Amino acid sequence: MSIIAEHANTFIILACLFGFFMAWGVGANDVANAMGTSVGSKAITIKQAILIAVIFEFLGAWLAGGAVTETIRKGIIDPAALQHDPQLLIYGMLASLLAAGTWLLIASMKGWPVSTTHSIVGAIVGFALAGLGIDAVGWAKVGQIAASWVVSPLLSGVIAFTLFKSVQHLIFESHDPFAAAKRYVPFYVLLVGFAICMVTLTKGLKHLGLNLGFGTNLLLSVLFGLGMMALGGWMERRVQAGSRQTDHFGFTGVERVFGVLMIFTACAMAFAHGSNDVANAVGPLAAVISVVEHGGTIGASALVPWWVLVLGGGGIVVGLVTYGHKVIATVGTGITELTPSRGFAATLAAALTVVLASGTGLPISTTHTLVGAVLGVGLARGMTALNLRVIGTIAMSWLITLPAGAGLAILFFFMFKGIFG
Repeated sequence: MSIIAEHANTFIILACLFGFFMAWGVGANDVANAMGTSVGSKAITIKQAILIAVIFEFLGAWLAGGAVTETIRKGIIDPAALQHDPQLLIYGMLASLLAAGTWLLIASMKGWPVSTTHSIVGAIVGFALAGLGIDAVGWAKVGQIAASWVVSPLLSGVIAFTLFKSVQHLIFESHDPFAAAKRYVPFYVLLVGFAICMVTLTKGLKHLGLNLGFGTNLLLSVLFGLGMMALGGWMERRVQAGSRQTDHFGFTGVERVFGVLMIFTACAMAFAHGSNDVANAVGPLAAVISVVEHGGTIGASALVPWWVLVLGGGGIVVGLVTYGHKVIATVGTGITELTPSRGFAATLAAALTVVLASGTGLPISTTHTLVGAVLGVGLARGMTALNLRVIGTIAMSWLITLPAGAGLAILFFFMFKGIFG
C-alpha cells in the first residue's frame, strides 16, 4: 500500500500520458475504419472526413461519459489475484497502455489497419501472464476474442458482397440506371437509417444505461429508417443525371446519390466507434485512478471522471488529424478501387455486422469488420479487383497484434516493477 501512497501523483500523471498516447493510437489507426471507405470512394474529401470524425467521434466518446467502465478490462483478469498486491495492477495497466499505444504507433506508421481492442487485450494478457501467472487469465474470454478474427470479416464480407451484387443487378445493369437508382435507393436509405439507429442504440447509447431491450431498439430503428427513407426521397429529387464516366458502372448522378448515403453511414460509424473504442484508452486509465484514489482497494468497477473522457476524445482527434491519413489510404484505396456505391455497400455491411453482433453477443472488431466488408465488395467484382499483396500484409499484421501487445507489455511491466517496486 505504501508504494501507491508514495507515488500516487506520479502514477496518475503517467496514466494520463499513456492513456492519451493510447487514445492517439485509436485515432490514428481505428478511426480510419469509419472514414476510409468514404474518402477512398471520393464521396468526401480527407478534410471533410476529419471534420466529421472529430465531431462524431468526440460526441460518441462524450456519450460514453457516464459509463461505469470495467476496471479489469473485458473480464480478462481475475481481480482476486491482485487483492494482496494492488500496485501490480497499476504497473500492469500502465504497461498495457504504453504497449498497446506503441504497437498502434508502429502499425499506423506502416499504414496497417489493426484492432485497437486486440492490442489492449494482448497487452493485458501479457502483463497478467508475467505478473500473476497463467491461472489469472480468463482464457475463455481470450478464445472468444480470437474467434472474432474469423467471424467479423467473414460475416461483413458476405453482407457487403450481397449488398453490392444487389446494387449492380437492380441499378447498374438496368436499361436506365439513373431511373432505377431513383426507384431503389430509398430502400437502401431505409437500410442505412435502420443500421444507423441500431448501431447508436446498441453500441453508442448503451453506456448511458438506456437498456431498452432488443425488441424496442428494433422498433425504434425501423421507424427511424422509414423517416430517413422519406427524407432521402425528397433529397434525391434534386440530384440530376450526369454523363457516363470511364468506369463502366459510371453514371455520375447514380454515384452522387450513393455519395450522399455514405455521409450518413460515415457519421454513424464514427459515433459508434467513439462511444465504444474510447474505452480501450480510458478503461485502464480509470482503473489506475480508482486504485490510487481508493488507497489500493480494487473494486469491480470505476466511475470515469469527465476529464478522462475529454482526454480520451482529445487523443482520438489528435491521432486522426496527425496520422490517420495513412490507414485511411490502405482501407480506402489499397485493398480495391472504391466508388461511392461500392464504399456504401462496404460501410453499410460493417454497420449491419455491428448490429448483428450486438444482438447476438458475438465479440467483433470494427477493423476486421470493415476490412472484411471492403474485401467482399472487391470479390463481387472478381479476384482481379483485389490487391492480394496489401491483403496479405493486413492479415499478417492482425496475427501479430496479440503477441506484439503481450511482448511489449511484459517488457514495460518489469520496467515499472523495477523502477517503483
